Amino acid sequence: MDGTLVDSERVWGIALSELAVHAGGTLSEQARLAMVGTSMTRSMQLFREDLGQPDRPEAPDVRWIGDRVHELFSAGLVWRPGAMELLLAVRAAGIPTALVTSTGRRLVEVALKTIGAENFDVVVCGDEVSRPKPDPEPYRTAAELLGVPIGRCVAIEDSPSGVASALAAGAAVLAVPAELELPPIDGVHLRSTLVGVDPEFLTSIVLA
Repeated sequence: MDGTLVDSERVWGIALSELAVHAGGTLSEQARLAMVGTSMTRSMQLFREDLGQPDRPEAPDVRWIGDRVHELFSAGLVWRPGAMELLLAVRAAGIPTALVTSTGRRLVEVALKTIGAENFDVVVCGDEVSRPKPDPEPYRTAAELLGVPIGRCVAIEDSPSGVASALAAGAAVLAVPAELELPPIDGVHLRSTLVGVDPEFLTSIVLA
């Protein structure tokens, strides 16, 4: 979702930078980028390490960041180029579709007001799995809930952790980087944008 369908990584960056100021520090760009696509637990660990506050309590920061991102998400989210068109084309073609995200359910429900809950048969959130990305559990869970073999699925990802999760699960992978550069990886189809991607292209990836 974040960085793949909507340009929400920028929103997370705003909230995290504000939290760092609230904590009496400054979040480095290196740490912010390292958080892209990771779980909340991992992000908060990176946050504490970057600020040099390893003993900082996690729970209050998680609540703070959740409330701030909720506020920012509620103001509306901007689609990534080509994402809305592809999603609508996939739905029109009758292809089962799952949203697999590291973001928690509370914030996903807000984002779905922009991207449309009706566009997904299944939604798997980061706080609903025991092992989040880069573990394969999120994508395997989504395929099981859809009732389709994971080898017949295409995962569209923008981050290294998401790509690793999808590959390990056994899905075909289309990588479209947003915040982070993604190097060529065997078995991963790399594009600079989703503009021009359609269901026929996704089919060709599965059959490749």
